[in-house]
Amino acid sequence: MTTGEARRPDPDELLARLEADAAQSRRGKLKIFFGASPGVGKTYAMLVAARTLAGQGVDIVVGVAETHGRPETAELIRGLATLPPRIVDYKGHQLLEFDLDAALTRAPRIVLVDELAHSNAPGARHPKRWQDVEELLAAGIDVFTTVNVQHLESLNDVVGGITGIKVRETLPDHVFDDADEVVLVDLPHEELLQRLKEGKVYLAQQAEIAVHNFFRKGNLLALRELALRRTADRVDVEVQAYRREQSVATVWPTRDSLLVCVGAGVGSKRLVRAGARLAAQLDVPWHAIYIATAKLQHLPEGARARILRTLKLAQDLGATTASLSGDDPIAIATAYAREHNLGKVVVGRETARLWPWQRSFAERIGKSAPELEVILVAREGEDRFAGASEASSAPTGRSAVRPWHGYLWACAGVALVTVAATPLLPHLDLANIVMLFLSLAVVVAYRFGRGPGALTAVLSVAAFDFFFVQPRLSFAVSDFQYLPTFAVMLVVALLIGQLTARLKFQAAVALSREQRIRALFEMTRELASALAVEQIAEISQRFVRRVSGARSTLLALDTAERLHEVGSEALSEIDLGIAHYALEHNEPAGCSTSTLPSATALYLPLKAPMRTRGVLVLAPEREGWTVSPEQQRLLETSAGLIAIALERVHFISVAQETLLRMESEQLRNSLLSALSHDLRTPLTVLHGLAESLNLAGPPLPRAQADIAQAIRDEALRTSVLVSNLLDMARLQSGEVSVNREWQPLEEVVGVALQSRASGLAGHTVNIRLPADLPLMYFDAILMERVFCNLLENAAKYTPRGSVITVSARRHSDRVEILVEDNGPGLPPGKEETLFAKFARGKSESSVCGVGLGLSIVRAIVEAHDGTIRAENRHAGGARFIISLPAGSPPEVPEEEAAC
Repeated sequence: MTTGEARRPDPDELLARLEADAAQSRRGKLKIFFGASPGVGKTYAMLVAARTLAGQGVDIVVGVAETHGRPETAELIRGLATLPPRIVDYKGHQLLEFDLDAALTRAPRIVLVDELAHSNAPGARHPKRWQDVEELLAAGIDVFTTVNVQHLESLNDVVGGITGIKVRETLPDHVFDDADEVVLVDLPHEELLQRLKEGKVYLAQQAEIAVHNFFRKGNLLALRELALRRTADRVDVEVQAYRREQSVATVWPTRDSLLVCVGAGVGSKRLVRAGARLAAQLDVPWHAIYIATAKLQHLPEGARARILRTLKLAQDLGATTASLSGDDPIAIATAYAREHNLGKVVVGRETARLWPWQRSFAERIGKSAPELEVILVAREGEDRFAGASEASSAPTGRSAVRPWHGYLWACAGVALVTVAATPLLPHLDLANIVMLFLSLAVVVAYRFGRGPGALTAVLSVAAFDFFFVQPRLSFAVSDFQYLPTFAVMLVVALLIGQLTARLKFQAAVALSREQRIRALFEMTRELASALAVEQIAEISQRFVRRVSGARSTLLALDTAERLHEVGSEALSEIDLGIAHYALEHNEPAGCSTSTLPSATALYLPLKAPMRTRGVLVLAPEREGWTVSPEQQRLLETSAGLIAIALERVHFISVAQETLLRMESEQLRNSLLSALSHDLRTPLTVLHGLAESLNLAGPPLPRAQADIAQAIRDEALRTSVLVSNLLDMARLQSGEVSVNREWQPLEEVVGVALQSRASGLAGHTVNIRLPADLPLMYFDAILMERVFCNLLENAAKYTPRGSVITVSARRHSDRVEILVEDNGPGLPPGKEETLFAKFARGKSESSVCGVGLGLSIVRAIVEAHDGTIRAENRHAGGARFIISLPAGSPPEVPEEEAAC
């Protein structure tokens, strides 16, 4: 591939790009006006752009635009179509929010939505405004919006450390990164401070405070630098995307970046440290790569471990590392630099050459890619001693590779073919004997590599000339025609040997990749069908053993948020302290990492989309175990898949429990409804018969009259319980319709007092309702049941002689109704659980209910858009507070009011 030649795009990448473009074409476009701080003119710039497009006939609507009292900004809104805000009542205040449904119904071409990081009022469809914008984009509507740098989630802590102010409203970085266009609205700090003094940012009093707090000169300079850098990062990503789309082959030096090429020899650590220092001085990103060629395929174990440690050092120093494979390291290095737009290549200086005309690695890179800047670094120094110690500690047994082993086989093979072919000379033509030697070159190159293959080619030519060409047993050549034969035989043997070694290496690399991909695919397929955590643990153990040879176990979170071991293979090497560190910090720890590297196991957090679900622990079988970049990415990918499977199983169990509860609730409601209907008729008859005993005929004796009265009271009490059961079943099924009307509160309270008069006997009831209390909008029958249950509870759970008070007060746009007593109060910490169904307290009387009264009360109150809460009074006793919307009652004519 020549310099400037466009590389051919990958068909899979092209298809994926076309599919992504098709999906993007159906989605709206997001344009962000980005600034360093408030007051730089983001909203102003957004409105100017909107007015320009509106003048061109584009359908633009202002969804929400915050002017902050700036007249020049408000003037730009005039003339633009504007959606009315959605009014939300929150804690006595009316909040103006963006009306998402109105924007979707209006469906303009472009909607202006200011302050993307804004938090919506409680009760909105989405908690954040950026989520509203996502819904608009999904509907195909373009959006203009504004963002300050301090609202980006990744920079929130940085900005807080600079300004000393914690910004609460943030948005995920992916929203900013996925925007179709970002416009940087920049303003020097002197002009911004001048605008602040002139009152164009805040009011005069607020501006004076802001100058001494957030808007200090140092803060503004730092925020401006962050905004410029973040915008530059985004532009750099766009350049990279464009280069990939257009298959640009050359490097564009739009931004300094480094590529460090790590070799197999000693001195690579010094090269990595030099690259890290240079990257820090230039403040640029950097990459470190190692290229495994066929020549380096048979490296000793010590050399391979040294390479992994070098790449690990580069990763710890902040580099993006990769281990690549191929036959041409120059082509691979330049292709990697061009793909990632890395303009500077750092390589080690070569101190010796095998041949005077041989080009160094740096020279070959410079010739292959003239646009790259090559930086040479000396590799001599302390690593020489490290390399010597590592070489001396390399294994020497069967696991050690002996480079001379292949050359001996090459010599032996040539001798064997010569001996075998000599008796065949009278029967075979010389061309056939040449084929035997060429076949030997192929076999040796395939088995032992390029060097032994080349030696076989040379020895084969010499043996053929010496033993088979006249005059035999001499290197002299009687016929000149054999000289081209020797030359062609040597060249063909060398080429075949080299190609065979290259193909073997490429096949080995492809096989290794295919095995990793197949293992990952099989694990993914098995995880997709796993329905229990134990199955996931077993699948993960098999996968880890297959790809890394290490033992493993799964530490999953239980319902109490504690890590517990799952699976049949228990590990004695587990350190729960390190596991908790990996879980809490959401990063790998243990051996082969920069965190607690002396540990005997590797701990990988299982990061799922919603949360971290546990830790995967790997225990290597041998000491000094290191993880290559490919293995690390493979293990991290598998950990992510395991985490997703755990989360899926968790949500399946949650869904099953929810479904079971729903079915149980439905069955219970059906049973309660059936029992209530069946019990009401006999209870009504029993109550009527008990009353008829006292009314019909002559008066009963005292003892019999008491029995009749007791039967009547118990029938009445049981009827009330049955009514509660029936009401709860109806409320749960949604069969109750609220018939609201404007009514005075005192009438409903009075009716409730009359119906519970017998139960309130022995208690003092005080009614304190203000005379100016307005009419209230509620269902009188249902609210009567609320007060009946509250009064009945107050009488039931307080001793005789207690005082029960019913009062009301107006609080902004709501009315609070209080039912309180001076009894023993509520159990501490159980103020909320009392509203659960079938929850009962400790009654002062011998009469207890089924625990549905307060549950019914809450259901009725919430059906009226109200709330109810319970608390203990400071002076002793319980207090129930009902909060209902006051609304706007109709005006009563004066003549009716006088009546």
